[in-house]
This record gives sequence, structure tokens and C-alpha cells, in this order.
Amino acid sequence: MGGAARNARKSRQQAAAARSVAQARGQAGGDRKRVIAVVVAVVVIAALVIGGVLWINASKNSTQDTAIKPGATPTLGAGVVEKRDGAVISVGKPGAPKTVDLYADFLCPICGQFQQTYGSQVEQAINDGKLTVRYHMMILLNNRSDPPGYSLESANAALAAADAQKFTAFHDALFKNQPEEGGRGYDKAQLIKLGQDIGITDPKFAEAINSGANDQQLQAAYQQAVNDPNLQQDYQGQRSFGTPTLAVNGKAIPTTPDWLSKVLGGTAG
Repeated sequence: MGGAARNARKSRQQAAAARSVAQARGQAGGDRKRVIAVVVAVVVIAALVIGGVLWINASKNSTQDTAIKPGATPTLGAGVVEKRDGAVISVGKPGAPKTVDLYADFLCPICGQFQQTYGSQVEQAINDGKLTVRYHMMILLNNRSDPPGYSLESANAALAAADAQKFTAFHDALFKNQPEEGGRGYDKAQLIKLGQDIGITDPKFAEAINSGANDQQLQAAYQQAVNDPNLQQDYQGQRSFGTPTLAVNGKAIPTTPDWLSKVLGGTAG
């Protein structure tokens, strides 16, 4: 083999070796890129998961270390009386021609919407001497707070506020600052602070909250309501009790947009 041939073969071998090296480097570079891409994707997903968990926890615990804002004090007209009868609070003027029973849970989102939509209209009807409202604090969602028990604690506190003649202001503030269902409710200290902020000075108020003085009455009243067939309505094809429930003469009425005018006009039920 001549020198020229040997040189040509050597050049071909060197070129082939160079191509092999380049291919190997390219494959290695691609592998590295794929590894980097996978690592980046894992990091991004982990960040999203951690961020989601932190957001959920922050949302669930949004009531922690916060004061319940009293808001504007409800204006009860002259002659309006708040009267407690066991676990029921009646608000109205003596001799008001119409009465409606309202069953609600302080954790119930639909009850909160109901208060936001109709609260001022109900207050006006009470002040005008046309209506008495009998408020029943229910504990339907007592296991739906974290930790469980907010429905009962808030209802107990509302009855204690009624004993101090501050039920309406306390009731409205709890719904205005309603905790998220499934999240943390307000603790006893926060409920006591709300009472103080709306003007309750009697030490019996805090004592009633700390001791759960009204718990048994509220539990018994809830069981009575749940088992009363006259308070049951159709929910997704089944008859059951839910909140909010309106009742006239002991029988549930539909919560339609015109329910108040029907109650005042005597056509509800």
C-alpha cells in the first residue's frame, strides 16, 4: 500500500473516530438535558404542591389570632325585645302580628348568604313591629370545622350574649365574619372578646362560654329539630332537615326570594 493510500485510510479512520466521539458527546448532552428537564419538572411540581398545601393551611387557619369584627351595631327600634326561652331567642315587638322561626348554623355557608341577603329586610320588619323572629341556633355542622365543635361553641356563646341583651349584635357579627366550612372556627377567647367589643361586661358571659353552659340545651334542641317531620324538606330527592330552615306555625316553608312578603302577608305555608 502506497503512502497516499495509507494517509487516506488514516484520514478516514480519524474522521470516523471524530464522528463517534461527537455522537457520544451529543448523546451524553441529550441525556443530561433530559435529566435536567426532569429535575426541573419535579422541582416545579414540588413547589406547586408545597405552595398549595401552604395556601390551604393558611385558608383553613385564617381565623387564628384574629379578632371578630363587631361591624355596625344593628339598630333595634324602640320597643324591640330580645327574649330567651331555653335555646330559642325571640326578637320583636310585643304584639307583632307575624312570627317566623329561623333555624341556622353559624358555620353554614348558605345561612351566611341568607343573612347577607335578607338580614336588613328582617331587621326592618322587626323594627316596624310587623314581625317577631324566633332564632334557633343549630349544630348541624359541628363536625365540619377543624378542630370540630365550632357550631356548638358559637351557638352557646350566642345564647350567653342573649342573656346580656346583645344577641342581635353578636349574631350579626358571627355571620359577617363567618369562618370557612372545613376550616378553623373561632375559639372561646375570640368569642369572649367579641362580646366585650359589643359592650358585654357581665363576667357571667365569659363563664358561660368557658363552661359550655348551654351545650346540653342546644344538643337537645338540635335533635328535636332533626327528628321533627314538620321541619323536613326535599333535599336532592330525600326528605331531611337542613339549614337554613324557615317555619311558620311549626311547619317548614320554602326559602323562596319572596318568603318574607309571604310571611308578612299571611300567605306563607
